[in-house]
Amino acid sequence: NRRRGLFSRKQRPSSQSAPGWKLFGKVPLKESPTKNARTIQQEYEVRQGRASAGSSPTQHAMGRSRKNLEFEPLSTTALILEDRPANLPAKSLEEAQRHRQQYNEIVAEAKKRELKEAQKRQKQVRERLKQEESIANAMVVWNNDILPHWDSMRASRRARDLWWQGLPPNVRGRVWSLAIGNELNITPELYEIFLSRAMEKWRTFDESPSESDADDGASLADRESSLELIKLDISRTFPSLYIFQKDGPYHNLLHSILGAYTCYRPDIGYVQGMSFIAAVLILNMEEADAFISFANLINKPCQMTFFRVDHELMLKYFGAFEVFFEENLPRLFNHFLSSNLTPDLYLIDWIFSLYTKPFPLDVACRVWDVFCRDGEEFLFRVGLGILRLYQDILLQMDFIHIGLHSRLLPPLLQSFSCGLGC
Repeated sequence: NRRRGLFSRKQRPSSQSAPGWKLFGKVPLKESPTKNARTIQQEYEVRQGRASAGSSPTQHAMGRSRKNLEFEPLSTTALILEDRPANLPAKSLEEAQRHRQQYNEIVAEAKKRELKEAQKRQKQVRERLKQEESIANAMVVWNNDILPHWDSMRASRRARDLWWQGLPPNVRGRVWSLAIGNELNITPELYEIFLSRAMEKWRTFDESPSESDADDGASLADRESSLELIKLDISRTFPSLYIFQKDGPYHNLLHSILGAYTCYRPDIGYVQGMSFIAAVLILNMEEADAFISFANLINKPCQMTFFRVDHELMLKYFGAFEVFFEENLPRLFNHFLSSNLTPDLYLIDWIFSLYTKPFPLDVACRVWDVFCRDGEEFLFRVGLGILRLYQDILLQMDFIHIGLHSRLLPPLLQSFSCGLGC
């Protein structure tokens, strides 16, 4: 009952000075001196422009009219005690001045913080506009000066410098296609032939599921049975995008390209990691062009070595990387050496997917930009860049944690720069 009496105390007449709590130091309106907590909360929501949809038109009008008023920052204190209730001793002059000073400091700090945040947002907008302008200008140069004269311009200083800065999305697919080339002389018609063969094989698997187990006894010269593995891997390709999942817009397209390649190169078949490479090409090229570039890309010496699991050549690549590693990061190299951590435990997964699996998609595309410009050497430079980025962390880890860390790269790679390690 005592508690009930405390909260049900009647307000003093309006003729007295406005007592009690004030919202951000604001004196309550004279025409409603007996506002309850709900009314004050509604006024606060209107002041901040967050009035509920069911509030009255008057409250909306109040919110609009306050837009042009002096900036009032949000404060975690919300309510400031100006005058004490009548049943408590009044504040002394020193205490009142101290509270006023504290209130002013809180408001000033809030204004300063929000001003800083506003400046940060403005800076981000300016940088984005500057970047968009740079991309637009680069796109004009690529379309008008470089692509029409590709053979003579691709090795020029102007093209290489512009290439290093990153390809505009609108020309990226075409530049990749030209840079990868078509040494295999694959045509769109050939793609349709092998796609038809893949679809026929899939129908056979559906009609006779037992044949899908034939992969266990398939010879190295015929790995068309690996077609069944494609269905399992597609749903794992860029799962956060959802566009390659079942019923997604690119699910069937990715399925078709991987199936056609498996029939085109039955000696290689489908290998895990291929789906990520094909997916990146699909996002930047038309279907037939993506297949042509995919087949020629897998045919490159480095990719062919890894996808065919040629142990002898793979050891040569790893040996060259270790020399590069020791020259640039001797402390980390010795730490890896003492932990018996060899490149095949971390580098192979990066090379298999051309960094599309561990990196965010936009970063992976930037890696591909320079990879198409500089060739397979850049893939190992990127690997060295990752190790340099995490050198201080890796030096504190043991064998098991380094292996896990290299496979599950932390979120820091979200801001990874392609210039790192170059």
